[in-house]
Amino acid sequence: MGEAFTKRGLDSPRLLAEMLVAHVLSCDRLKLYTDADRPASPLERESLRGLVGRALKHEPVQYLVGHAWFFGLQFHVDRRVLIPRPSTETIVEHVLQHARTQPGFGGPKGEGALVADICTGSGCIAVALLKHLTGARAVATDLSRGALDVALENAKKHGVSERLDLLEGDLLSPLDEYPPAAQRSALHYLVSNPPYIPDHEWDAVEPNVKEHEPHSALRGGADGMDLVRPIVKDGPAHLRAGGLLLIEVAHAHAKDVLELARAQAMLEDARILRDHEGFDRVVSARRRA
Repeated sequence: MGEAFTKRGLDSPRLLAEMLVAHVLSCDRLKLYTDADRPASPLERESLRGLVGRALKHEPVQYLVGHAWFFGLQFHVDRRVLIPRPSTETIVEHVLQHARTQPGFGGPKGEGALVADICTGSGCIAVALLKHLTGARAVATDLSRGALDVALENAKKHGVSERLDLLEGDLLSPLDEYPPAAQRSALHYLVSNPPYIPDHEWDAVEPNVKEHEPHSALRGGADGMDLVRPIVKDGPAHLRAGGLLLIEVAHAHAKDVLELARAQAMLEDARILRDHEGFDRVVSARRRA
């Protein structure tokens, strides 16, 4: 199975194969090794063959099994939301490090911190942050009602739903009607993984992404920055002094977004953070005092 996935060019073929087998056998992946001699029933083998066939036709394994892993946590995913990627963990890692080391941001538990997650999708960023910052609150926005339903499911799954408010609307606009953040300069962190694939790159997008994941969570307009620009432009006003703005961007456009951030009078210390593969992935900037 793994060899077939490799030949088809699927990412992490061994992991995908293990996910499918574990799903069919209703066990976790570790059990595949600790109970390696367990025979599969004819029904299980038939089910596995069907799922492998769908995966070889580029249907995402994460949708087939109904979950994906992000920052060590399992998240429900389906066609209403983008599948979380390891590159997005860069945002979570940076926020947690900042909260631990900067006075006034709640320390290791994020006591009193308020986070806004724009274009939340599955809720993976907000939920992962709240799971680790047990004293923080978050508000997450998305234009898709279906995405917010998935985010709520994930928040409940990980026991953070009472500290997460989910608002339907376009980008930052829901924050204007959100009492804790309605007054400007309220947020400690404003984070986002918005759609950023430019139109001219769409034809080259892998079929497992283009044919199955929601286009509204992927496509960012002619140059890929239709949703990035307003977040950089309007986001800083929602941050308190010293608060951080972090946006995931396309590697090819990171320097362009960096220049946008540097041009904002309210922001300082704009810089690019690299993901686990060494790609320029997140633009970070701090609200001026």
